[in-house]
Amino acid sequence: MKRNLIIIIVILVIVLTFIYLSNKAQVIDINNEIEILIENLDTPWAIDFLPNGNMIFTERPGRVSIFDFNSRETRIVANIAVSEISESGLSGIAVDPDFVNNNFVYIYYTHKTANRVSRFVLNENNVLENELILLDNIPSARFHDGGRIKFGPDGKLYITTGDATNPSSAQDIDSLAGKILRINKDGSIPNDNPFSNYVYSYGHRNSQGITWHPETNELYESEHGPTRNDEINIIEKGKNYGWPIKCEDDKNPNDEYINPIKCYIKFTLAPSGIAFYNGDLYVSGLRGKQLRRIIFDEDYRTITTEEELFSNLGRIREVVEHDGHLYIAISNRDGRGTPRPGDDKIIRVKMKSI
Repeated sequence: MKRNLIIIIVILVIVLTFIYLSNKAQVIDINNEIEILIENLDTPWAIDFLPNGNMIFTERPGRVSIFDFNSRETRIVANIAVSEISESGLSGIAVDPDFVNNNFVYIYYTHKTANRVSRFVLNENNVLENELILLDNIPSARFHDGGRIKFGPDGKLYITTGDATNPSSAQDIDSLAGKILRINKDGSIPNDNPFSNYVYSYGHRNSQGITWHPETNELYESEHGPTRNDEINIIEKGKNYGWPIKCEDDKNPNDEYINPIKCYIKFTLAPSGIAFYNGDLYVSGLRGKQLRRIIFDEDYRTITTEEELFSNLGRIREVVEHDGHLYIAISNRDGRGTPRPGDDKIIRVKMKSI
């Protein structure tokens, strides 16, 4: 009897140890240095950095917060009134390149009837105020709302929008849906935009990631395709990327449409934020539950190697490079994931060399 009790206790210890290590495995990686910065968030969507080095980020229910690296404290600086239904809500954020002089922060969010991009002032008390709507009436829906905003090397603000479940709108250059948009910081139309409106490129289904190569300044984009047709594109001004006329498994693609440099036809990645780091492209995957590292040939268009990283974290929504680290946002509480203790999180990674 005593022997059986000992065996049962040993088995319980092994099981509990396994469960503990399984939970801890989400932050253990023998190849890279990983640090959890913030826990217990709700669908962190976008990350940017202030000139003082502090991190500013959004959560989809409407919160904007700043993480102070010195105090290790997080402070909510705004609660935006958003319409959060499935994929809609608060998404993109971008700090003005001239923030030290104007204190401007830009935000993409869904209100009751549409998506919009607004500019705020971050005041001396670290509170966002004085909203100025720069672009409104971007079509919204439960799904395909786009939402990434970033400043390009040219100082213009780039905005990704989804087709808002109306595929034909992506081909209409007079519609704001299914596009990459480009605006001046005051909300006006740049005079060198290709169609004399906000549209920079079109034929996109649901773009959720943009970044620029640090040497070539070419614009790279990640896009949700239909099942097993997620894309990585290099974006050219005025070009048509095909949705919904052409899917990437078409046998005879039309030269009128730009083909992706990568199409995921073997599994669904649902790519979101993307970033260059040490010359390689890192792509966050929601449904794919991973971060992918893409290594290019010297032309930065031909992919030579690809690998899966951090597949034990869950739904990875955002990846940003800053000051020699990758910052990763995990969104297991977005209604489609399986939350773990401490979710959702933002982590910082110091990647080791390949």
